[in-house]
Amino acid sequence: MKSDVEKLSPTRVKMTVSVSYDELKPSIDAAYKSIGSQVQVPGFRKGKVPARIIDQRFGRGAVLQEAVNEAMPQFFGQAIEENQVRAIGQPSVEISAIPLEEGEELTFTIETDVRPEVELPDLSDVTLEVADAVADDAAVEERLTDLRERFGSLVGVDRPVEDGDFVSIDLKASIDGEEIDSVTGVSYQVGSGNMLEGMDEALIGLSAGETKEFSAPLAGGDRAGQNADCVVTVQSVKVRELPEADDEFAQLASEFDTIDELKADLAKQAEQAAKYGQGIEARDKLVEHLLEVVDVPIPEGVVEAEVHSHLEGEGRLEDEEHRAEVDESTRRALKLQFILDAVAEKNEVTAEQGDLVEYLIMQAQQYGMDPNQFAQAVDQQGQIPAIVAEVTRRKALASLLENVSVKDASGNAVNLDELTPGAADEELSAESAESADSAESADSADSADSAESADSADSAPSADSADEAEAADADDEAKA
Repeated sequence: MKSDVEKLSPTRVKMTVSVSYDELKPSIDAAYKSIGSQVQVPGFRKGKVPARIIDQRFGRGAVLQEAVNEAMPQFFGQAIEENQVRAIGQPSVEISAIPLEEGEELTFTIETDVRPEVELPDLSDVTLEVADAVADDAAVEERLTDLRERFGSLVGVDRPVEDGDFVSIDLKASIDGEEIDSVTGVSYQVGSGNMLEGMDEALIGLSAGETKEFSAPLAGGDRAGQNADCVVTVQSVKVRELPEADDEFAQLASEFDTIDELKADLAKQAEQAAKYGQGIEARDKLVEHLLEVVDVPIPEGVVEAEVHSHLEGEGRLEDEEHRAEVDESTRRALKLQFILDAVAEKNEVTAEQGDLVEYLIMQAQQYGMDPNQFAQAVDQQGQIPAIVAEVTRRKALASLLENVSVKDASGNAVNLDELTPGAADEELSAESAESADSAESADSADSADSAESADSADSAPSADSADEAEAADADDEAKA
């Protein structure tokens, strides 16, 4: 096999490949065998049809096409290896000639996006400033209130709904008179905003037994994003009564005997949380610095595929305003991925088994799943390579954090090593954890099934097409 490469741009190349008839011959023989096993020709046993009969019946061209399709991934792999091409995305293939006889050659061209070269900056003189780790009285009181709420009780009230109340509701959604979904007796805290858009406003002021109509886009299901006519009925209104913050409560809610001891412990927790916040702030500021100072050309084909996949999954292909938002976030995501991949390669950062186990356990907890079941699920979905890439990028970012100076607003040096291991990189920013299909959310819990990185698009082409696109994984949970 002979091949050469032409650089079309910093992120795209064109390879011209020539394959001799002898190199293609094993695939031709395999094609005859495959076709012969699938057809029934009178006078011949299945699987024993001679090649000349197959040529007469189906045409030699059909045999050669199947042979080329079967062999193309192998030839593509050889070509990128020989030319040290780091292909990503979905390549396009154009066949120039198929060898009909011995002595002729298979010739084809492949255009593919490639990983851009990344020149990493010197971070030795970079200083990141973060907020002071201050645990004030307000932070302690907030933690105490959260703890009291956990031990609070709901009590019915005879008045209209107010923000923060707990209500039991019936909810129905219809589109053009067709009922799409309905639920009864659902508990909901007004103001939490985790159901339908506009429902909080509709609920406030209603009393038990009263109904109100409003319009809202559906949050999930087959009609996600479509406006629905919604009817909400309040069954009951309750408020949470909190226990007194006294010694008795301290004994109930903790291992401490007095409320003062409990508050002292909450103050320590608040201080530690503030320190964790410094680590997260330092990480995010380092990400912003990298995105600002490092110039990375972005492969247009990968961006286009990512954006299309995301919008298709949302059913919003015609939404040009949203397309622009997704396009911007995709470019930002890919840029950070390329930077961190370059860091990982330069510093020989790898994802060890322990790192992967820790990541899977953390993700399983967020999904409320058994870690073993979660691991099996992501394996069955083919997400392990993407997870390995994600964990490697997290470690690469952490390695960069070790080489920069971090100071708080008061000028004191911040030692990130003093934090609990992993606290500073428990979640990468949205750019490193996700790409186009997380353009509106920085929730890295979705990275296992939505983090479509450039790596996950790597594939070998077939001879007749290179248009396979991954479908975005849409969240179908209906909240109506």
